[in-house]
Amino acid sequence: MDCASRLTGFAAEFETAFEAALHEKMENAPPRLGEAVRHAALAGGKRIRPFLVHECASLFTSAGQDTRSAAFAIECVHCYSLVHDDLPAMDDDAMRRGKPTVHIAFDEATAILAGDCLLTLAFEYLSSCRDTGPLSAILARASGGAGMVGGQLLDLAAEGRFGGGEAGDTATVIRRIQSMKTGALITAACEMGAITAGASDGQRRALGEYGSHIGLAFQIADDLLDAEGDAAKLGKAVGKDAHAGKATFVGMLGVEGARKRLGETVESARGVLGGLPGNTAMLSDLAGYIATRDR
Repeated sequence: MDCASRLTGFAAEFETAFEAALHEKMENAPPRLGEAVRHAALAGGKRIRPFLVHECASLFTSAGQDTRSAAFAIECVHCYSLVHDDLPAMDDDAMRRGKPTVHIAFDEATAILAGDCLLTLAFEYLSSCRDTGPLSAILARASGGAGMVGGQLLDLAAEGRFGGGEAGDTATVIRRIQSMKTGALITAACEMGAITAGASDGQRRALGEYGSHIGLAFQIADDLLDAEGDAAKLGKAVGKDAHAGKATFVGMLGVEGARKRLGETVESARGVLGGLPGNTAMLSDLAGYIATRDR
């Protein structure tokens, strides 16, 4: 099965399981909050992060309940980040995955609370895992000030909204923002999958390195899609990065230079996989899929 078909099938299965898991957790919450959480979390999407948890675990063993819980957790964090990124104080987006963003469909206060709820749900899912401590630590670091949240602040600072941006040359700044804002959570997905399957520390580090490379590839591809993509396919506005003055790989390297860097990054990701057990073909194909996706 090719990667696109495998990912599509996984996303459909995951959506069904995720919906049931969210229903169980939210059944005693205020109905409006539950509706907003479901609007944010069950809007489709590629589900690449939970897919990575599953595929990395599958190199070592069959996916079990801990792997599923880790997949739910990391997707909760990802969905929360999208809700907050879309807010007027952040990227001010009206559409996400072809639907109105949460603050448009509901209101800003409800969107903030829905994001907060998804973030806390992530750690509730991890609380049932055998390796709760290591899994929670990885996800917290990837999500927090030295990871996704810190990367978002540096991204806003790079637009000139306020002081405190990164010092250094443009390439260093862009790479740092990417590694924190996008790469950290993708790397965490790979490491969390390895932990739930009982992989060795060396195997976990190798998968983390793979995740770092494909996180970079994901961001370069995103920058290219914003510059050249089709808004109808993407389900959100395009051209916003340049308009906002964001620090991007396309802005730094140009379209052709970004494409070249993307190809090199995919090959780096594939190069890490040689020392790992099991069938790594799907992870290799995923690196290529990320580079060539159109949404």
